Amino acid sequence: MAGRITAVGLGPGKKEGLTFEAFDALQGADIIIGYDTYIDIVKEYLPEKDYFKSPMMSELERIKRCYDEALSGKNVCLVSSGDPGIYALASPLIELSNNYPEVEIEVIPGVSALLSGAALLGAPIGNDCAIISLSDLLTPRDVIEKRLKAAALGDFVVVLYNPGSKKRKDHLKKAVDIMLSQGKSPDCFCGIVKNIGRKGEEAKICTLLELREMEVDMFTTVFVGNSDTEIMNKKLVTKRGYGI
Repeated sequence: MAGRITAVGLGPGKKEGLTFEAFDALQGADIIIGYDTYIDIVKEYLPEKDYFKSPMMSELERIKRCYDEALSGKNVCLVSSGDPGIYALASPLIELSNNYPEVEIEVIPGVSALLSGAALLGAPIGNDCAIISLSDLLTPRDVIEKRLKAAALGDFVVVLYNPGSKKRKDHLKKAVDIMLSQGKSPDCFCGIVKNIGRKGEEAKICTLLELREMEVDMFTTVFVGNSDTEIMNKKLVTKRGYGI
């Protein structure tokens, strides 16, 4: 009899950021599979478990290993940081599920950087927001630019994932220039959060023009406010519309 695969969101990276449901799933797993960094996090509080980890760019290998283990009758947890359905592996896991109809799939949500980062800054997503990844590894660059323009024109709060890396040092600067070209004010209030829930956690508030020169990496989440975003009591707040 085939086992099951549960895609589990680890949240921001510390045990306290896990949901009870996610922790229960990890405890009940026969094997936990994931990216090197995420496995190292889980090992700190569940060292006795069986693990399989692999480096970046081997996502499909991990998913196929999940199905192989599940076909052998094991309960498998596929772990992602944040939420498994946001720029993570729940989507390709389910995409392949038609090839393995005997394997049951479950997705357990996690606290994404969208939420944990916003909490560190204050309440920057108090109204409509758009989430855009600046990584062009899987999404064409022209599509990313089209989405940035639309979000700026719509005066959305914009949350940027994967804003920079060693190979993509200027992507955030280009994204800011695109939003400025579509009417975003250079004085628009923004925030960046680094290493959420991990060593070196840091949150900063700045303007859009200042954001253009900020150094960011893959562990940074960027929040670009809308015309109703302000700084109140040292917190970044997008007003809900109550007229307070």
